[in-house]
Amino acid sequence: MSRYIHQLTDWPEFRWNQEALQSPLAAARHKQGRLLGRMEALGFSLRKEAELETLTLDVVKTSEIEGENLSAQQVRSSIARRLGVDVAGSVPADRTVEGVVEMMLDATQNFEKPLTAERLFGWQAALFPTGHSGVRRITVGDWRDDAKGPMQVVSGPMGRESVHYEAPSARVVDDEMTRFLAWANPPDGIDPVLKSAIAHLWFVTIHPFDDGNGRIARAIADWILARSEKSSQRFYSMSAQIRLQRNAYYDMLERTQKETLDITAWLQWFVDCFDRAIDATEKTLASVLRKARFWETHAGVAINERQRMVLNKLLNGFEGKLTSSKWANLARCSQDTAYRDMQDLIEKGILVKDAAGGRSTSYLLRRL
Repeated sequence: MSRYIHQLTDWPEFRWNQEALQSPLAAARHKQGRLLGRMEALGFSLRKEAELETLTLDVVKTSEIEGENLSAQQVRSSIARRLGVDVAGSVPADRTVEGVVEMMLDATQNFEKPLTAERLFGWQAALFPTGHSGVRRITVGDWRDDAKGPMQVVSGPMGRESVHYEAPSARVVDDEMTRFLAWANPPDGIDPVLKSAIAHLWFVTIHPFDDGNGRIARAIADWILARSEKSSQRFYSMSAQIRLQRNAYYDMLERTQKETLDITAWLQWFVDCFDRAIDATEKTLASVLRKARFWETHAGVAINERQRMVLNKLLNGFEGKLTSSKWANLARCSQDTAYRDMQDLIEKGILVKDAAGGRSTSYLLRRL
């Protein structure tokens, strides 16, 4: 009796109940279309900011799923530098951060490029620049060889491990990946969200690398979604939603790999996760969308460049209280000029005095 789906005689002929998926898939795709249309209406700079926030979240969360915590500030700085976005407080990033960023950006920015073995080797090598996973030396930039035994997903203390999954033998990985890549690249009429889900499951079932399989599977899923949208800009994060549902994610993968090739339950879970990821965009991009609403509201108001610069800093989350002296410092102008700029914005209903008072008068953006 076969224990895993890759041992079934009809592997990998996946099947699913299209009727059961039709309604939730249509609802999620509708939300996706509305989100992309909404983001398209934003100006170029705001779309870039939204993309930066989303990619930062994606990189941080795909690593957290695997139990690795990256510095969000380093991730943001690395992505901003590669996207050509100027951000305050930029910091250098270590090799691990740079590797994950490199993989994720290649998957989404270069969505038109085909997925090949060499490209996947590059992604996996970028994740492990030292050739080690922790203190363990691993095969990097090539398929696993099973020299230390079969590839297994285990948990629990040493000596009492629980085996959740055992991957196909290393001797068949090259053939398995050749078949996977031949399916992944050409269009085939499968809805892109479903294709993304199938690719994710198929890749982690093969488990072709010594380490990094989960992160690469999620990058492949993002590559397929980016391809379907014909856009390198990402405005929702599947990895962030999967991180919130990590236990359910691993349970669903394990259960699916131990059942049949009817993967309807996995596809339903993935579509629901996709739907929730789009819903979560409002929270993730709150500051960017707030800025967009602000400038839409005040589109007809005459605002000079000094005022625009400082207002953007306030919209980005200015720390502390805004005073005329801080304004003068930010705008690099005299105290008198700062005072006139601020009074002008008060008269236009954009700034208000802080009712809390204090030794120095401070100002706030008027709530929309």
